[in-house]
Amino acid sequence: MAALGAMLLAGTAGCDRGHLPAQTFKPAPDFTVADNTTKVHLADYRGKVVLVNFWATWCGPCTLELPSLLQFHHDHPEIAIVAISVDEDEAAYRNFIAQRHVDLITVRDPEEKVANKFSTEQWPETYLIDKNGMIRRRFVGAQDWSSPEIEKFIRTL
Repeated sequence: MAALGAMLLAGTAGCDRGHLPAQTFKPAPDFTVADNTTKVHLADYRGKVVLVNFWATWCGPCTLELPSLLQFHHDHPEIAIVAISVDEDEAAYRNFIAQRHVDLITVRDPEEKVANKFSTEQWPETYLIDKNGMIRRRFVGAQDWSSPEIEKFIRTL
């Protein structure tokens, strides 16, 4: 299973190439999303680089990507990561977060209101927003967040 996960991440590391959404260099759609424990307003992060990651506990590529995303979170505390889950089952979501020791900001949006604002096509999908609130890049599929390509791009922001 670990080999399959490594192949999936290796095979998708380049999936961000060419994924410059129509909104690139335009303001990211502002949103406020809240569940029973967390509330996130994107505008509160103005002045910081933000990764908005759309995911779900039932999504295989999302769970494969999670360790890399958590390590990226620990290696780059200057970057705000907002993980928005589209899980409908709150108990399964809470259990997943607890079991995997997810310590980044995550909020549940089962109606996919925020994902729809970003025209998200699949899970996981991540948008990189610069300090001025502009969308700079979209990553489609599971990523290896320690890849040199991603690290290099992050340094340009």
